[in-house]
Amino acid sequence: MCLVQTRAGGKSRRIAIGWHGVVSADQARRKAAQMTARIRAGEDPEPPTVHSADTPTVAELKWRYLLVEHVEVRCKPLTIASGRWLVQKFVLLELGKLTIDEVERKHVTALRYRRRDTPYQANRILAVMRKMFNLAEAWGLRTDGGNPCRFVHKEKRRERFLTEEEFARLSRVQVDVEAEGAETPAAVAAIRLLMITGCRLGEIQALRWEDVDLDAAELRLPDSKTGARMVPLSAAAVSVLSLLPRIEDNPWVITGRKAGAHLTDVQHPWRRIRARADLDDVRIHNLRHSFASRILALGESLSMIGKLLGHTQVQTTARYAHLANDSVKVSGSRVGDSIGAHITRLESP
Repeated sequence: MCLVQTRAGGKSRRIAIGWHGVVSADQARRKAAQMTARIRAGEDPEPPTVHSADTPTVAELKWRYLLVEHVEVRCKPLTIASGRWLVQKFVLLELGKLTIDEVERKHVTALRYRRRDTPYQANRILAVMRKMFNLAEAWGLRTDGGNPCRFVHKEKRRERFLTEEEFARLSRVQVDVEAEGAETPAAVAAIRLLMITGCRLGEIQALRWEDVDLDAAELRLPDSKTGARMVPLSAAAVSVLSLLPRIEDNPWVITGRKAGAHLTDVQHPWRRIRARADLDDVRIHNLRHSFASRILALGESLSMIGKLLGHTQVQTTARYAHLANDSVKVSGSRVGDSIGAHITRLESP
């Protein structure tokens, strides 16, 4: 953090200028000089912002974005909940008092920079803000082409894939916590299904028995993130589902503690289980990535990954292209070594 410190009226003043790396050294020096001059003149170091009566603040834009014309009327329940939380906790806390015309790229960059240690969350905040300001332009509230999120790059996400040994360790811990009664059977079953189906967390949490066909070995999801889709079930997945009780008057597969409800919190059981398995850096969504990496390791194509994971955009599956290249290199190396062995034998005296 860049700070300016000066004395005025016999008292020391220290005021934040901006985050190092977001504010350049020259910008910090100029702003420090301006703030120091204002303090010594007995004025507020930051002149008060004058809002136009016709220009809404970010807080006012939030209501239209969340409730009236976008999130609540267009998005799925989990997206609504996460969008509301991100806007309330991060966007409004730092930018809520600014008018939408006052928000500049430096504000967005600083907000994203402060969340750099959690790149997934930083990128979600950036995506929400980009959508908010795109809509502000579409609604005629801000000049077209002036989205402050333009040219603000995403944080690079850390890809994490479980190895065979880590999969085995995670499975052993699940057996242990289930035997001890440390976690509910529903929570353990949810994590197992995430591991062996590649489904999204929301798809497993909101799974109904009417969408499960054990005889055909498939799930028929009527309303996944990308629309209706079929998920094939392996023998292991069928076994997990077969052992779960069907509770009268409860349509959900992964049941919660409340009567007739599904389990709403898998994250806390997951964090406890991953800690026991010494996998603290593994997010629950990494189980889906690991499922995809195993598909490639077994020789399947990127297009097959897309089908099994329910992708509708080629770009979404393309993130696994480097894994496909690794598989190609390994296969090429094996073939070359095999042929090379014959050549070596021919050349031997």
